[in-house]
Amino acid sequence: MPDLDADLDLDERDPELTLPAHHETPVTPELLERLASIVGAECALVDEPMSEHTTFEIGGPADLYVVPDTVDRARVVIETVRAAGVPLFVLGRGSDLLVADEGFRGVVLAVGDGLTDLTYDGETLVAEAGVTLADAAEMACALGLSGLEFACGIPGTVGGAVFMNAGAYGGQIADVLVGIQALTPEGDRVELGVDELAMGYRTSRVKTDGLVVLSATFKLERAEEDDIRARMDDLTRQREEKQPLELPSAGSTFKRPEGHFAGKLIMDAGLKGYQVGGAAVSEKHAGFVVNMGGATAADVHAVIEHVQAEVLRQFGVSLEPEVLFLG
Repeated sequence: MPDLDADLDLDERDPELTLPAHHETPVTPELLERLASIVGAECALVDEPMSEHTTFEIGGPADLYVVPDTVDRARVVIETVRAAGVPLFVLGRGSDLLVADEGFRGVVLAVGDGLTDLTYDGETLVAEAGVTLADAAEMACALGLSGLEFACGIPGTVGGAVFMNAGAYGGQIADVLVGIQALTPEGDRVELGVDELAMGYRTSRVKTDGLVVLSATFKLERAEEDDIRARMDDLTRQREEKQPLELPSAGSTFKRPEGHFAGKLIMDAGLKGYQVGGAAVSEKHAGFVVNMGGATAADVHAVIEHVQAEVLRQFGVSLEPEVLFLG
């Protein structure tokens, strides 16, 4: 096994943190102390409410929420948690995620709060996993680089975008991705080209093989900044007109079924506005389940299951959730 502490300045002081006593947790005091020494006690948060870290604004507490500030610290956290046999979830901005009301029994590694370096060299942009797509698109625009306009309104991070090959309005991450740096489930740091990632509709090897994205490299094209900005402004206007951006959600709730559009099927099934508790099918765009206020994960699950059942009953089409479920 490699020396996980190499080149890291660890804080060996007692983090003075205690684990939650109101439920069983696989996180031991020893693991807590070890992780706090890696990222600093102020970046190892116990019993952290996940509702504060998802765009749905829903979710119970994570036993331990860890925020690394460098790729190397993230690597050591991942290796340490995996070696301890404790469940680990890597979080970007929580934009495509529904966390259970009971929370998550394990460690959440929040790359979206720490790994946010963004650099460029000519027409190449390199973004750490926690960089938001909006920031990457804005920087590209300012540099006169075209190719990321489609991503300007996608509320996620680079790591999450590669994970699911995020796309919108005719563009997708695979179109501009050169490659990534990632960790394998065995803890090896690897560099993989886009042709090695099996990028498909809302999937990639990152998703299927359990890789953890550390950074991604994009190849863009020179263009006039005003033209890039105009395209981004047009896409933003379309999103604001068509999508319920004024309410918390996880974006499109369902994947596009072959030969159909999920939103139209749901609308044609008469399900616009269907509501359970604080969760509802959006009146503005039926492809979104939204948090009307005070929604629980159980409410969202109930809406999703009813929509799936009705669309299957009425049209014989199975809807697969695009939202990820945690806990």
